[in-house]
Amino acid sequence: MKLYTKDELIEAIRKVSAKGWLRSVKNTINTRNDGAVGNTLEVQLGLKENNLPIPNMREWELKGQRLHTSSLVTLKHIEPSPKGANIVATILSPLYGWKHKEAERKYPDTEMSFRSTTSAISYINRGFRLILDRQKGKLRFVFDASQADSTDKEISSWLESVKQRVGLGPLNPEPYWGLDDLRYEIGAKIKNCFYVVADTKVEQGHEFFKYVKLLVLSDFSFDGFLPCIEE
Repeated sequence: MKLYTKDELIEAIRKVSAKGWLRSVKNTINTRNDGAVGNTLEVQLGLKENNLPIPNMREWELKGQRLHTSSLVTLKHIEPSPKGANIVATILSPLYGWKHKEAERKYPDTEMSFRSTTSAISYINRGFRLILDRQKGKLRFVFDASQADSTDKEISSWLESVKQRVGLGPLNPEPYWGLDDLRYEIGAKIKNCFYVVADTKVEQGHEFFKYVKLLVLSDFSFDGFLPCIEE
């Protein structure tokens, strides 16, 4: 694998951009959160993974996204605390989850799923929310059944099932991420990042990318990250 200086890598990405439309290395036009933007660029650059081969003491990561998308960018997967409770597998999925969309096909008919794109601004339709508690030094994941959209038949049916499984009180134990843990986990992961944006089109069932934007991001600020959660 070739080693690049940062400036050499920037120039190499500019050359890839100048090629215009490039066929995706993934044939998944119906999936928009599949890493295809970054994977295709990696192939063009002769790379095998998203840890960029820049020879210095600090690792660089490559992240890509489509130009016109509402998909979120994953910074890092971090299980909530308390760690010993294994909250996702033992509480959230079995007690607050819903039937997996692939149940009875890919998985057994009892397979459950729990996914929540949650903000700290307002409750989502299932009654979950994030609360940034600076005083206690934690990012809390809370549930309030009264905030769920009971006018939605699917949500109402799910609420009734939660009531039967565990009741409609607060989560116990309440999941959270300690701010000191987040500072270390996220800060260590994304100190330096090449973030590329690609325009997209589909021709004869295949997706093509044209790389239109590159941001070189460094020195992640956790103190800047916390207001982003609150806002």
